[in-house]
Amino acid sequence: MSALTELNHQQISNVLQPYGLALDTFKLLSGGSENTNYCVSTSSGDFVLTICEQKSIQSCNHLAQLLDFLQASNFASSQCIKTTAGEAISLWQQKAVILKSYLAGSIVKDIPNDLLTLLGQQLAHLHSLAAPSYLPKNVSYGKEKFSQVSEYAAGSDFEHWLKMIANKVSQIDLDKLPKALIHSDIFYNNIIIDEAQQRATIMDFEEASYYYRVFDIGMIIIGTCFTGNQLCLSKARALLAGYQSKISLHSIEVQSLQVFTAYAAAGTAYWRHMNYNFLNFDQAMTEHYKAMQDFADQALAFAPNEFIEQLGISQ
Repeated sequence: MSALTELNHQQISNVLQPYGLALDTFKLLSGGSENTNYCVSTSSGDFVLTICEQKSIQSCNHLAQLLDFLQASNFASSQCIKTTAGEAISLWQQKAVILKSYLAGSIVKDIPNDLLTLLGQQLAHLHSLAAPSYLPKNVSYGKEKFSQVSEYAAGSDFEHWLKMIANKVSQIDLDKLPKALIHSDIFYNNIIIDEAQQRATIMDFEEASYYYRVFDIGMIIIGTCFTGNQLCLSKARALLAGYQSKISLHSIEVQSLQVFTAYAAAGTAYWRHMNYNFLNFDQAMTEHYKAMQDFADQALAFAPNEFIEQLGISQ
């Protein structure tokens, strides 16, 4: 994917001036459609330079505040680098810029089970933190947004399918589900594995919100526990074992996990469908949503109670 904001060496040098850093080399980082990310190497080390294409300045300030909050709470993730004037963000052509520490390591699609257990523990740590008041109270691709598909695909099979998912979610007593600070987008490509494969670090908190923690659990299952196109139950068990070693799931969360795993996949499918079929039409990506739709259907294919039994969750 090409950069949304293409910068040359001199331009990036100018962007780094407020931070007192001299640019050596840079490269575009792949992935993302809402931000442009560069890895920049300087005499003071390596950093990730993010140009926020769609977020407001206020939202970017909140993201920087959240990264500071996570660091103060001993939750390992990217560190926000301040300007020499102590500002959390800077501006480039009226777009917010965030500079973050570079996390050394690699993205691994097939994460080993022992690291999934550690990731489960990290997710529980995140959910145990007091949620800052500035967090959004819904996820940006949640069921509240599903009706927007009618603007460009009214009466489509996909619209009917989303309504089915939303109906299943609405049958749960949502008022009883615990909420927490959630990441809401923990896919394997938002996780950095160190070279020794002994540590996994969750990054990219752009979609963080105050929402149902079982949504986050469902999302990380979707994002890390599929091998090829099939749910790997041993991976999900390892992940949940780590989580439950720190937080005991409420009974209603256990009973809701199957639907919320499907819901998390459906939210991702909705985002892909909306983005590539309407907002940023891309002929090559118009069916990209179908993989997430299939993941959701796989989660729902289990018989009642079979899903949680297969994941080794005690009720």
